[in-house]
Formats: sequence, structure tokens, C-alpha cells
Amino acid sequence: MLSGLPLPLLAGLMAAGLLLDALLGEPRRWHPLAGFGNCASSLERVLNRGGLRRLRGVLGWALLVVPPVALAAWICSTADLWLAAAVHALLLYFSIGLRSLRDHVLPIAAALATGRLDDARGLTARIVSRDTGTASADDLARAAVESTLENGNDAVFGTLFWFAVAGGPGALLFRLANTLDAMWGYRNARFLQYGWAAARIDDLLNLAPARLTALTYLLLGDPRRGWRCWRTQAAAWPSPNAGPVMAAGAGSLGVALGGAAQYEGRVEQRPPLGGGAPASAPDIARAWRLVAHGALLWLALTVLAAIIFERTLHA
Repeated sequence: MLSGLPLPLLAGLMAAGLLLDALLGEPRRWHPLAGFGNCASSLERVLNRGGLRRLRGVLGWALLVVPPVALAAWICSTADLWLAAAVHALLLYFSIGLRSLRDHVLPIAAALATGRLDDARGLTARIVSRDTGTASADDLARAAVESTLENGNDAVFGTLFWFAVAGGPGALLFRLANTLDAMWGYRNARFLQYGWAAARIDDLLNLAPARLTALTYLLLGDPRRGWRCWRTQAAAWPSPNAGPVMAAGAGSLGVALGGAAQYEGRVEQRPPLGGGAPASAPDIARAWRLVAHGALLWLALTVLAAIIFERTLHA
């Protein structure tokens, strides 16, 4: 493996990282990604001024991402096997967000199901950048399903992909780059130039994971409809990677997404995704299960590959 880990060990460490995430979830205090985000905000306020904004954005990205990833790679490559294995598993645990995704989206479904619209608006505002203050129940359900499908790639499958490629340091690299894209990758006056590098690097790192995520959604839902939506709708979506993920996911679930959304007081009309009835509260849980079952599928395939590899090696 490119990670340098034997395939059986990689499968075991992937299982360990997923198990830690399932049991512990995000650390409630002193979360490394929260500290990283605070550092990124502080550095952006210093660097994002004056001329050469793109170059400053490249510098900011490098200062934030290269040192921790290089340190993680050095520890994993120089420590003894058991310590290195523990570091790989912990890095995957800190980088993946499967349980966090569940803990953020399922309460929205519960609030909508019980008619607590104000609670649902507040909960949805935590996971999307659109305005939710006057959003209807249908608007909130649509936003939550879209966020679940997109973050299935960003918080789960992309992390697993880069863990398979480069172990714990690969998972860390992907998650830090994705975090900076989420913070800096806006096409507005403040970030259009400074966030250019963060957005492009995230696009590059997501090229393969996004399409594997879309394929996963197809396999676990309605593959024919999902493929049709991927083929006909993805190109119209602004993001080259979110388009395939969300179109395939919406088609596989058989729900209609996209359409009008309000950002900073203005209504933005986005291309349609999927097909069928508009998303509703129960579809949030269906989208979550699609992501969760996909993670289990990836783990099962990795374990199966490890078994086949071992049997072939000792045949």
C-alpha cells in the first residue's frame, strides 16, 4: 500500500478508527480541529490584507497544514510498530466525522417530526451557511439532506480514502485541507483571492473520493436513478466534486433537492438534484443511513481485500 501499512494492518486500523469514532464521537473539549480552526481564523486576519492575496493564501495554507502533517508522518515512520499503529488509528479517529454527522443531522429530523420549527432552524444553522431564520420545514429538510450527502464525502469517505492511501497522515491532510476550504473557500470579496488555493487543493484531493462516494450511494440505493441523475445533473452544480456526490445521492434516495436557498439575505436558485418528492424530515435519517452503510461497506471491502491478500500470499 502507498501508506506503507500492510493491508491486514490497514484494515484493522480502519476498523479501530471507526470504532473509536462510534464510541467516543467528537471530543467535547479541546478538539484538535476546533483549535486548528481558531488558528486558521487568526492567521487569516493577519495575512488576508494588502496585495498578492492568492500568494498569501498559499502561504497561510502551507503554514497551517504542512507542519502537523509532516510531524504526523515523521512519528508514524520512526516510531515502533505498535506506537505507529496507535497514532494511525488516533489520527483517523480525530479526522473522521461519521458520528458527528449523525449527532448533527438526526436532531433536525426529530425537531421537524415533532413540529419544533424554531429548534430545527437553529440546529440546521449549525451545519449550513444558508439563512435559516425564516426557513420552512421543507427548506430545512432539504438543507439537512444536502448537507448529509455532501458531508458524507467530506467528513467520512474522503477521510477513509486518504487513510487508505497514506495512513493517518493522509487522513489528517485531507481533513485539514477540507476544513480550510470550508473556512476560506467562499466566492465573495473577502475570500475570492485569499481562499483560491484552499478551494483548488480541496478540489484536487476530492477528485477520486467524491466519485467513489457517488458510486457508493448508487450501490446502496437506486443505482439506475442515481446514475441517471449523476450523468445529467452533476455538471450543472457549481462544485465539480459536490455535484456528482449530491446528484447521485439524491437520485439514489429518490428525493428532489436543489432549488431556492437564501444566503446573506439574497435568494440563490441552484440547479435541481435527484428526482421524486421533495425531501422531508424522514429523508434526513435515510440520508444518514446511506452514509453509515457506505462506511461499513468500505470497511468490509477493505477487510475482504486483506483476507484475499493474506490467502494469496500464503498460497
